[in-house]
Amino acid sequence: GEAGPFTKTFLEKARGIDDARVQSYLRLIDGLNGEIREASRTIREKAGDNEDAKLLMTIPGISFYSALLIVSEIAEIGRFGEDSSNLVGYSGLAPSTRSSGGKTYHGPIMKSGSAYLRWIMGQCTRVHMRTEPEGTVATFYKRIARKKGDQKAIVAASAKLLKIVFWVLKEKRAYHS
Repeated sequence: GEAGPFTKTFLEKARGIDDARVQSYLRLIDGLNGEIREASRTIREKAGDNEDAKLLMTIPGISFYSALLIVSEIAEIGRFGEDSSNLVGYSGLAPSTRSSGGKTYHGPIMKSGSAYLRWIMGQCTRVHMRTEPEGTVATFYKRIARKKGDQKAIVAASAKLLKIVFWVLKEKRAYHS
């Protein structure tokens, strides 16, 4: 088959090209790949030292990179009080609401707060649902997706997974204090 750019097969073929510029680019790619590997190793070690990140990595769908990003965006879980909805509100994954005639209407998400946290939770939620297709989050997603489509369902499912993140971090704090 045809080799896509920067795959092993592509790079093997490129190494056979007798052109100084091509060879110079390949050396650059090799150098950058080395630096990426080194940075990844450092990040892995740092994640291993971070209790909160280690804890979040026990949740299916959350890798160590994701865990570190989530932890850095949340900072101190205690600042969100006793209710997971404060964290969901901070992430901007909560729907906006308006009331009229005694009825409450849910609108689009707030998009305030941390764009990184919203993004990473969406990524983690998709992986989580592939890992746990019969789990609470996936079941919840399917129910909403049928009525409101993928985008709204992924947001709602991400908010649900973020609540799990909240309680996992909160329990650790309760246990240690």
